Amino acid sequence: MLKTSTTVGIAGAGVMGRVLAWQLLQAGYTVSIFDKDDIDFGSAAAYTAAGMLTPYCEVESAELMVYELGKRSLELWDDLATELNGDLGYFKRGSLVVAHSADQPDYDQFNQQVLHKLSPSSDQYQELNSQELSELEPELSNQFSSAIYLPEEAWLSPSKTLKLLADRLIEGGVSWYPNRVILDIMPHVITTNEGEHSFDLVIDCRGLGAKSQWPEIRGVRGEIIWLKAPEVNIKHLVRLMHPRYRLYLVPRGYDDLYIVGATQIESNDMGPMSVRSCLELLSAAYSLHSGFAEARVVDMRTNCRPALDDNLPKIELSDGLIRVNGLFRHGFLLSPALGEEVMQYLESTDYQSAYTTLINRVA
Repeated sequence: MLKTSTTVGIAGAGVMGRVLAWQLLQAGYTVSIFDKDDIDFGSAAAYTAAGMLTPYCEVESAELMVYELGKRSLELWDDLATELNGDLGYFKRGSLVVAHSADQPDYDQFNQQVLHKLSPSSDQYQELNSQELSELEPELSNQFSSAIYLPEEAWLSPSKTLKLLADRLIEGGVSWYPNRVILDIMPHVITTNEGEHSFDLVIDCRGLGAKSQWPEIRGVRGEIIWLKAPEVNIKHLVRLMHPRYRLYLVPRGYDDLYIVGATQIESNDMGPMSVRSCLELLSAAYSLHSGFAEARVVDMRTNCRPALDDNLPKIELSDGLIRVNGLFRHGFLLSPALGEEVMQYLESTDYQSAYTTLINRVA
């Protein structure tokens, strides 16, 4: 494609849409974004995420493709942090996996799965004893006698990242059409409540918003609670083994704020959090650190993430239209690498070869 004269319309301004818009802008394409929400906040699943970049933690329950794309995204987030030149709330401190004695079988299964699938080096995967855990994260040493440490894992702030991306995209000349109801997506054409817009290429990144045209997409519920806990000083992302689902604690890095959430609940319900879920999340936080007993609940958020039957992302390619969807609960983890896959396809002079390679990796 002749980049400087190629117009691209992106439908959907969640993390996938914004990251891909940035990659296109950097490559010289003329980009427009259409979204049903305002620029600064909305109903996208990205706003109810914890921003975890944890490919190793996903190995236990996800296909290796998620790990491979996630590892690549870790490298790309480093590049993005430099390019965007602003505060992403980005921390590269690694994550810890812990379990209470009653849940030791789940901890052992996680350990065995990761070691079997990856055979990681000591730079990537460390089993800590009580003393080593005390030295790395002393605030957990009273509750746990061991932990798995994953030094390369990271996290970022979804709200800061989405805002910074929007700011830089608009500064770079992207035409942004917020508060548009997208009625139809076709090759070369995005139709909204305010009319048709034609482009050389249309990319559909709407997540659940694309369900009418991609019926296989389902919603997977996510729930998070924001806590302000001045008595807690945990520095690492923490995964806590749980018999029903994996729980996580993410330090926000400012104002004593932490996010506690559950990685996956098989439901497309977007309603308020149930008493059961609330009690489980708060009890999990308290079981990690007694200082959460005096924490203040700042916010509770629920949303549904877009997933396909195999919980893997998919890119559909046709003349004039690309669809990227099914990021599941891995939006921030996968979006830079998936965007790179799309860019490599667009930049290739051997379209058929690039298409085949892309389909083999992400279809």
